[in-house]
Amino acid sequence: MVTKLFLTLRPHSLPLYTLYPKFPTLSLPSFTTTATADQQLPHHLKLSSYGPSLRKGKIPSMPLSQPSIQNHPEEQPPQANDDCLLDEDKFVRIFDMAALRVPSKDCFAFESRLRGHLLNWPRIRNIARVPGDDIVDELAQLVGNHPNEEEDDLVSVNRRLYGKAEDDGEPLSPVLYREKLVKTFSSRGFVKFRNLARLSRPKRRKKKREEEKGKGNAKRTGRNELAMVEVVEDDEEQEGKDMKGLLGDEFVGKKWRGSTRLLLLDERYANKCVEELPEAIKAVLKENTGQSMASIFELVRCKLTLFYGYWQMNEILEDLLPKGMIIPSAFETVGHIAHLNLRDEHIPYKKLIAKVILDKNKPKIQTVVNKIDVIHNDYRTMQLEVLAGNHSLVTTVVESGLRFQVDLATVYWNSRLATERQRLLNGFTRNDVVCDVFSGVGPIAISAAKIVKRVYANDLNPYAIDYLERNCVLNKLERKIKVFNMDGRRFIIAMFSSERAHSITQVVMNLPNDAAEFLDAFRGVLRERPRDEEFSLPTIHVYGFSKAQDPEFDFHERIRISLSEVAVDVEMRRVRLVAPGKWMLCASFVLPKSVAFAKPVLEA
Repeated sequence: MVTKLFLTLRPHSLPLYTLYPKFPTLSLPSFTTTATADQQLPHHLKLSSYGPSLRKGKIPSMPLSQPSIQNHPEEQPPQANDDCLLDEDKFVRIFDMAALRVPSKDCFAFESRLRGHLLNWPRIRNIARVPGDDIVDELAQLVGNHPNEEEDDLVSVNRRLYGKAEDDGEPLSPVLYREKLVKTFSSRGFVKFRNLARLSRPKRRKKKREEEKGKGNAKRTGRNELAMVEVVEDDEEQEGKDMKGLLGDEFVGKKWRGSTRLLLLDERYANKCVEELPEAIKAVLKENTGQSMASIFELVRCKLTLFYGYWQMNEILEDLLPKGMIIPSAFETVGHIAHLNLRDEHIPYKKLIAKVILDKNKPKIQTVVNKIDVIHNDYRTMQLEVLAGNHSLVTTVVESGLRFQVDLATVYWNSRLATERQRLLNGFTRNDVVCDVFSGVGPIAISAAKIVKRVYANDLNPYAIDYLERNCVLNKLERKIKVFNMDGRRFIIAMFSSERAHSITQVVMNLPNDAAEFLDAFRGVLRERPRDEEFSLPTIHVYGFSKAQDPEFDFHERIRISLSEVAVDVEMRRVRLVAPGKWMLCASFVLPKSVAFAKPVLEA
């Protein structure tokens, strides 16, 4: 037994490149270079579920000199500071398959008929392409016709060379007609084809685009190598016309039979002979045979090899990490950065986890980081460790059609609050004036500037202010935003002590850890103004965390204490669960008149 022709595949197709004889009734030959993955596991771990799995198929034998990673890392856990090399060859699996060869023009019809008997594996198409059998029509007429056609080969050659056969009045082929025009010229040039030389020259732009397109396709093919197919053949059945030198080395001992496709059959039929197949498959095999012994309806055996690129992230991590460990499959995406929050049990495997996440999310993800400490500084920046990819933490985030430049090393950003930010913005109108006390790089301030009349944005972090100003210019909204760099409490007092106070209608305080403690700055901010003056008090949106059993009541009490006001009508909303038992909430209320015109606490 021999195997022929390997092929790497794209994620949306599974070509199969070879020609092959009739399906033998013998069982599939064993491959001595592989070992079954199930055989290497205890009996209770063997899986019989449908579909591909790292616990199924055959594992190719690898040289002992190659580096390898154990399937059970708990035996030799990698150190936290080691750059663990991921051996992708350890995730190669080989599966025995059977395929039905049918004419290409009928493949989709037969696919519908055999729908329940096809492979139907994720990321692998049921229809595979046979390389080399798709020959242009002119060459097909030279090398022979389909067995079902009655036309003589000599007639086909005559039509190809001369454009017509004996007693055949067909016109010349386009190529021969062009050659005839070339030979017909006068003193002024070609009679009917004066611009032949110029028209025959290929267009440079079109050629350049085709070259770039070809390069792009080649790059995608290399990056998405998922699978490979080998067709198993018998040496004894390699009979037929030798076409080496005419069609290529792959046609040695083969006869071209026309354009065909392969329908990959269900894995249950891999080792069965023709008599054991379902009646639907038998009917397809016998459909076009009739009295002819050269039917192109055939059954062939093949090997399907799935590489590291085929398996998804969860499947790789489940095989790498110890049994029972939680798979860290969820992460926050900030531009090209994947932000992880690994548990303590994951730390010894952090390099492996980051490598898999990077491989399975390219090219969107180029850097994988992990938060190594809780946020405890005034600027609310995170302590991050780069685990894989490039070390640049400067990225661009697109949210609601706006672009924000962010440096995670110096500023704070949370993509998971995008929905909450949009909900808040939906309540603003074009007549509003927004005061963003803790703006950061401007996700709320800049988005609100597209809707409202004016925005006043402030943050204590000078790096955040720098990126806020950049983002204002980047989104062409710098004229509608006024930027401040000061403490939040001081900013509130300054804004409501100025002439801008009467125009402010919305105040946003998105600093969940400390925002409620800044509410005392609103007490007495309007005490210098006459009480009878018509003045619309602003609506305040303050965010906070609560671990209490009743988080709404707990957060409401903190707001009342900070405002030193008993009666505060608050609309409370749960934003999201940030940790087990810890809720993020948003409280919205109109600033009470008794608070705005009250005396400061020290004077009372």
